[in-house]
Amino acid sequence: MTNQSSLMALLALVLMIGGAASVQKNGHAEAASAKNEAEIKALYDRWARAFEAGDIDGIMSVYAPGDAVVAYDVVPPLQYKGKDAYRKDYQEFLNQYDGPVHVEYRDMRIVSSGDVGFIHALERFTGKLKNGQSSDSWLRATSGVQKIGGQWLIVHDHVSVPVDIETGKAALHLKP
Repeated sequence: MTNQSSLMALLALVLMIGGAASVQKNGHAEAASAKNEAEIKALYDRWARAFEAGDIDGIMSVYAPGDAVVAYDVVPPLQYKGKDAYRKDYQEFLNQYDGPVHVEYRDMRIVSSGDVGFIHALERFTGKLKNGQSSDSWLRATSGVQKIGGQWLIVHDHVSVPVDIETGKAALHLKP
């Protein structure tokens, strides 16, 4: 074999090994991402079960501790800083209902990398208000999650409804 053909064979071998390592690395990253996404989905499923049960402790168990939580909800104020403030918001919401509030997700997407991720979805809340009126609303929800102490927890929620700019009123009649 000539020096040139030996060099070409060595180069081909290096490229094949590098390509195999890249495929293996990408395979591990994809597996880790799929595992993270399944864990994050399970986190939201636990939240939904606790929400439907009106279990405020269960709801708050999926949130990061202390002041790590910042939330933007559909009701004032502009933001809730800290888990305690957000807990109060949840409790006030649940207190408006006579019985359970059903939660449904649509078009959920979960993205994660390393120890951070986010989710966005359309959420439907249905139930009976204490005044006897039925409630049925679709909302837009985005949450930031972080792996803290080996566990995925919510660090940010942003819940919104579209607004009719001409009237300045929430467009609560919209459905996916």
